[in-house]
Amino acid sequence: MFSAIGRIFRTPDLRRKIVFTLGIVALFRLGSHIPTPFVDFNNVQACLASNAGTGTAGLYDMVNLFSGGALLQLSIFALGIMPYITASIITQLLRVVIPHFETLHKEGQAGQAKLTQYTRYLTIALAMLQATTLITVARSGQLFGTLSNQACQNLVAQEWWAILIMIITMTAGTGLIMWFGELITERGVGNGMSLLIFTSIAATFPSGLWVIKEQRGWEVFFFVILVGIVVIGAVVFVEQSQRRIPVQYAKRVVGRRTYGGSSTYIPIKVNMAGVIPVIFASAILYLPMLLAQFNQGKVGEEPAAWVVWVQNNLVYGDQPLYMLVFFLLVIGFTFFYVQITFNPEEVADNMKKYSGFVPGIRAGRPTAEYLNYVLTRITSAGSLYLGAIALMPLVALSFFGANENFPFGGASILIIVGVGLETVKQIDAQLQQRHYEGLLK
Repeated sequence: MFSAIGRIFRTPDLRRKIVFTLGIVALFRLGSHIPTPFVDFNNVQACLASNAGTGTAGLYDMVNLFSGGALLQLSIFALGIMPYITASIITQLLRVVIPHFETLHKEGQAGQAKLTQYTRYLTIALAMLQATTLITVARSGQLFGTLSNQACQNLVAQEWWAILIMIITMTAGTGLIMWFGELITERGVGNGMSLLIFTSIAATFPSGLWVIKEQRGWEVFFFVILVGIVVIGAVVFVEQSQRRIPVQYAKRVVGRRTYGGSSTYIPIKVNMAGVIPVIFASAILYLPMLLAQFNQGKVGEEPAAWVVWVQNNLVYGDQPLYMLVFFLLVIGFTFFYVQITFNPEEVADNMKKYSGFVPGIRAGRPTAEYLNYVLTRITSAGSLYLGAIALMPLVALSFFGANENFPFGGASILIIVGVGLETVKQIDAQLQQRHYEGLLK
């Protein structure tokens, strides 16, 4: 293992790519700690300290996770990579609704470049919208879910021109992050956007674990570390698991040449949806939290009955109804997303077009029905797995006093493991091209 790592740094072009990637990551983390103009840095730090470990900022937990904690510090990179993730998901879903998007997707590299351009425009638009919302909430003093702390009510300047500059700065920060990701993809190692998300999440691990140590002591701290190692091993095993459907291609004679006659397989992963269902479910559960937060009524008055019910059942992750609804939403969105991204009829038609067939299954509609049957069974197991992983931070919130961004569970562990595996595979492939021996045995 150590000799393989040594070969990485002895290979000039691979070493150059890794150093370039680490440099971009360092700039990204530096920008996450530079405050936006007209933000009172001292008040932000005081408010963060007073709310540490309380979970009162649950409305923005997911966005704060993907920004590496930069959101609640109101830095120039406060929005992080979340606008790009949202834009990518919207663009992918629009392929089902808008035929032009589906046509571009099938046009190859030129069409993909056009879709990427649409995603960039949508990212900037969403960044402006999210920056406006964030500044508005910060001005109201409700960014951290409390009005009792005077520091939380004086986070940003109130002048309109200062607000405009803050919105432009945060939007430009998102554009710069998007450029960083594309630079890493083009000149570095791995997928740039994924690596930036990986970096943001990994940056929250030490603080998340230290909160557990401070509140529960060393015994629980080491127990959580042990559980984390077991969970990472299980996630790696499931993420690498797949059902391989064998496919054979009939021989075709064209002139004097013979085509086909080969055998391959269709890999259907247990977790085809990745982390998307967890993000969707979290976004849906933020809606009642958002409605309750902005319908508190006047000062001194009791909020409406439905607001009290939402606060008692659908705001914090340690509530049983919240856990149940979250689990069911993850399962539902897993089936929804898999059905969009993997179309059995399209796969069956493409196989039939090139004289391919599954042994024992007739080409055409019977193949599509068989693929749909296998996909449903695999997705059933994958959705239960995703639901269990997504509930781990909520269980930790109840038993260990952690916050909802508990490191070893939910979206964080899925992204950390997935991006880590993919990056290691890319480094391994480049090593094999040069030394005939890769990083992995």
